[in-house]
Amino acid sequence: MSTTRLLGLVGALTAIVAAVGTFGDSRAAAQGSTTPPALVVTAFGGNQPQYKVPRTSWGDPDLQGAWSSDDMSNIPMSRPEQFADRLYLNDKEFEDRVTQVKRGIERSENDADSTFRFDFARRAFRQTSLVVDPPNGRIPPVRPAAQTRQMPRGTFGDGPLDWTTDFSLYERCITRGIAGSVLRVIYGNGSRIVQGPGVVAMSYEMVHDTRIFYTDNRPHVGDGIRQYLGNSRARWEGDELVVETTNLTDQTAVGVNGNGVRHSQQMKMTERFKRVADDILQYQITFDDPVTYERPFTIAMPLTPLDGGRLLPYDCHEGNMAIVQSLGAERAEDKALAEDLARGIVRPRRAVQDGAGVGATLPPGRGRGAAPAAPPQ
Repeated sequence: MSTTRLLGLVGALTAIVAAVGTFGDSRAAAQGSTTPPALVVTAFGGNQPQYKVPRTSWGDPDLQGAWSSDDMSNIPMSRPEQFADRLYLNDKEFEDRVTQVKRGIERSENDADSTFRFDFARRAFRQTSLVVDPPNGRIPPVRPAAQTRQMPRGTFGDGPLDWTTDFSLYERCITRGIAGSVLRVIYGNGSRIVQGPGVVAMSYEMVHDTRIFYTDNRPHVGDGIRQYLGNSRARWEGDELVVETTNLTDQTAVGVNGNGVRHSQQMKMTERFKRVADDILQYQITFDDPVTYERPFTIAMPLTPLDGGRLLPYDCHEGNMAIVQSLGAERAEDKALAEDLARGIVRPRRAVQDGAGVGATLPPGRGRGAAPAAPPQ
């Protein structure tokens, strides 16, 4: 897709959302309630144009396609305090975001200098945060007893790493959880939806989980069955697909890539999907876990067509040497620390990635051509 075409998409969306909308009655109705709010269509800044949702050959609303959260770049999960209860950017702020998106397109298309290119936004949206309820756009406080249930940081932390359980489920190629699989990250943000009579399937690009939503009124499985992605049952409410997920374990979390505080087994997630334009699928998910959070909260975002139109293979387990190599390096560091101590050298433990960041990028002064690090004293 050319830069001209991409910028045209940004310009077209700018015209659609020229007016700043308000959250509306659904937010007020949900405040202080455990009832998930009605779908909040954020794609148009609160001013939703009329749209006739296409139908499948058997009559259900057609949600099928390859969708992406790439366009949520630069929209934080929790709202910065400067916006208070304001869900949408004003006109000047939105102009700045459009400029930011344009620069991101130009930089990504023209300045990529390796085979590893971060994905980028192609359209600008007015949201000030992904959280739309509570009204301040912030994730409610985590209860004190749940603070100790952080997902392990693995190679993104400081170690030591002694066993596989010191790594997150994401690094172990098990799952990123429901929320972590749809929230935008640096790449791999595709989601493919396919449908059949009485059933909808949703596949994620990164870690390639697939969820099945039955719409035939079957009950949830028994409470004794627990799964990383829970047990989902769905129904159609007009043009919206409503998916309720229970029977979750307490091993996944709500954050990006499934990191953050792990929720309890009492977590219930309610998702809403609605086609609001040919190229926009509005998505919303409400989290209700009284053991972990002080109140329920909801995030919403427009999903847009995935660049290229298809999910790319994500061979995670098949090529994952991170666990073996990281544990091996940690045992080598154990040995090195003991040898140094025997020589009278006392030094701090090396960090797991020794300062390297995402994509193995090194901090200034490190890497090829840099002077070697000074030996410990």
